Amino acid sequence: MPHDPYKTLGVEKTASQDEIKKAYRKLAKTLHPDLNPGDAGKQAQFQDVAAAYDILGDPEKRRRFDAGEIDASGQERAEPKFYHQYASQDAGRRYDPRGAQGYEDMSDIFSDLFGRGFRRGGAMRGADLRYNVDVEFLEAARGAKRVLTMPDGNRIELAIPAGLKDGQTLRLRGKGAPGQGGGEAGDALVTVGVRPHPVFTREGNDIEVELPITVDEAVLGARIDVPTISGLVTMTIPKGVSSGRRLRLKGKGIAARSGTGDQNVRLKIVLPEKVSPELEELARTWKEHAGFDPRKQMRRAT
Repeated sequence: MPHDPYKTLGVEKTASQDEIKKAYRKLAKTLHPDLNPGDAGKQAQFQDVAAAYDILGDPEKRRRFDAGEIDASGQERAEPKFYHQYASQDAGRRYDPRGAQGYEDMSDIFSDLFGRGFRRGGAMRGADLRYNVDVEFLEAARGAKRVLTMPDGNRIELAIPAGLKDGQTLRLRGKGAPGQGGGEAGDALVTVGVRPHPVFTREGNDIEVELPITVDEAVLGARIDVPTISGLVTMTIPKGVSSGRRLRLKGKGIAARSGTGDQNVRLKIVLPEKVSPELEELARTWKEHAGFDPRKQMRRAT
C-alpha cells in the first residue's frame, strides 16, 4: 500500500509548495539510483519519494488527495456504498448489465464511477513520476541527449530540444510507474534546470555577451573573434567606440519555434593590470591637446 506522501517527504500538511519542492530535491539528491548503484533499498525509497512528489508537487493532485478524492498512488478512491446501492436496485429479478442505462458491461460502470484510470478487467494506469535534472547552458541552447537512471534501475535517453528554457518540463511517455492489472504505465515528467554560463546569458531568444576590448581596438577599430553558442565568429569593431556600446550579431541567438534570436555584444574597454610608462606618456600628451570632457553634458543637465 502506498505510504502517506506527506510522511514520505517529511513535511507537514500545511507545508507550502516551495517547501515540498525543497524536501523532494533534498531526498532525491541522497537516494537517486545514480548515487546508489545496486542498492535496491535506496531505489525503492527513491521511487516512493518520486511517487509522493507526483501527488504533492501538483497543486491540483494535492487538493484532490487532501479531499480524499484520490489515494496516495494517484488513483480514484472507490465508493462502495454507491456501487452497492446501484447493484441492488433491481433485487428480486435477474440483472441484465446491458440494460443498465446504456453500459455495455460492469467495467464501463466502474470506469464511469472511478475515473479514466480504470480499464476493463480492473486494469489501472500507473502514476506519473517526477524527476529533476540539471544541464549545461550550451546543452540547453544547442540541444543534446542525456541518459537518466530510473528508479527501477533502467537507463533511458532524454532528448533535450534546442532552445529549452530553465524550469521547462519534458514528458516521457510510458516511463512512469507500472500500471496495475495490465494497465499502461504512467509518464515520467522531467523538469530541467539550466546551469548559468560564465560568458553567455539568455534574454528570451537573444544571447547577451560582454566583450572586453583594448584601448587601441576602441580607438583604431579592429576585427576580432567573438564567441557565440555555435562557435567563434569574426566581428568588426568600429573606430572610436566607448564602453557600453552594443553591437548585434543577427541570427546568432537561440533557434526556437518562435524564431531565431540574435546575439547582443556589449563592449567593455579594459586596461592592462599594470599600466606601462609608454601608455602613461601617451595619455598625458592626449589630455594636454584633446580638451575632451565626457562629463560636460552631465553637468549642464544638473
